[in-house]
Amino acid sequence: MEAFVIEGGHQLSGTIKPQGAKNEALQVICATLLTSDPVTIKNIPDILDVNNLIKLIQEIGVKVTRINKNDYVFQADEVNLDYLDSDAFVNKCSSLRGSVLMIGPLLGRFGRSTIAKPGGDKIGRRRLDTHFLGFKALGAKFRHDATRDVYHIETANKLKGCYMLLDEASVTGTANIIMAAVMAEGTTTVYNAACEPYIQQLCHLLNAMGANISGIASNLLTIVGVKSLHKAKHTVLPDMIEVGSFIGMAAMVGNGVRIKDVAVRHLGIIPDTFRRLGIKIKIEGNDLLIPRQPHYQIDSFIDGTIMTLSDAPWPGLTPDLLSVLLVVATQACGCVLFHQKMFESRLFFVDKLIDMRAQIILCDPHRAVVIGHDRQFRLRAGRMTSPDIRAGIALLIAALSAEGTSRIENIAQIDRGYEDIEARLNALGAHIKRVDD
Repeated sequence: MEAFVIEGGHQLSGTIKPQGAKNEALQVICATLLTSDPVTIKNIPDILDVNNLIKLIQEIGVKVTRINKNDYVFQADEVNLDYLDSDAFVNKCSSLRGSVLMIGPLLGRFGRSTIAKPGGDKIGRRRLDTHFLGFKALGAKFRHDATRDVYHIETANKLKGCYMLLDEASVTGTANIIMAAVMAEGTTTVYNAACEPYIQQLCHLLNAMGANISGIASNLLTIVGVKSLHKAKHTVLPDMIEVGSFIGMAAMVGNGVRIKDVAVRHLGIIPDTFRRLGIKIKIEGNDLLIPRQPHYQIDSFIDGTIMTLSDAPWPGLTPDLLSVLLVVATQACGCVLFHQKMFESRLFFVDKLIDMRAQIILCDPHRAVVIGHDRQFRLRAGRMTSPDIRAGIALLIAALSAEGTSRIENIAQIDRGYEDIEARLNALGAHIKRVDD
């Protein structure tokens, strides 16, 4: 297994450009299964999770042409549905959470799909009920093969549009339901739909392919079924989670960092959330400029009570950035309570930060209080293991600011979400070395 060796204390400066959005890429790649025509997608990030999904759809018969490092053409004109029942397909699905997004388009176009319990980050229970309830409302039936822990999903007739109120605003659940419904008979109305930029982008691609989706950017989507979809071109947005990660790095160890072409209007409250920790952020056109932060003061609420930052469905704060914000808070002046509502295991990585001298109280699996050092002393280097993508990048930020040389193992977790991260950060002045254990 590979690891990162990080020499801490080197300031970062210069310009960095975010990769394409991982979560959007996973959705729009699966959407290409809805047509036999070629679909061109640009700005796809060259990361492990996305590359594994591309390999998986190739194995079911999708033709994939790589135009350059980040641009592809997909053509699903010879899909091998029999392969969906094979042990090879099931095993690969079980190691890749993004594979769950194949159910909707396969069901919508071919009337059947097979899926194993998907893998991904070990950050607590991530149920699929929203997906399955949505498919069931459209007329799909389920059969569970307990011996292989596989779900067979199919419909005897064409899916039929309906009204549904989702039990939660699940991003992947909403995406799957949309893709299943675009060619259903009649009109599908989805209330309490997720409305993240990823979902908006998926809807824009599908409409470019001939779908009829309205209500985009709201939590009430109306999908009028069409008979077929056709070719289209699409460009993936910059990854807002990577943008937030770079803001955190620039705040902790930056000496003036420009984050270029970030699609500012799609960042939501991310910049303002960092500002609540006292981070100065300048918006210049479509760029963010993070000046050196020798001191940053955490806000309190208007009544003087301790600041609380919690995740929420869009346009609330994405849970994927709480780990980064938490690390940044360790060097702030003041206290802040982090409340991770969606996943019960995502804060357990703070034990590693405590070992690095961070002053953190882990109240329970969902809440942690950070007492900022105000840069009175630095974190100390340590040896740690990345438990998931977002904790991994947070630990990397901590190591960049620490005194001494740190080692982060299991960096395949970081590679799942961040493209060429050590090379891009080393170009800013970091000292990160990839080694093979």
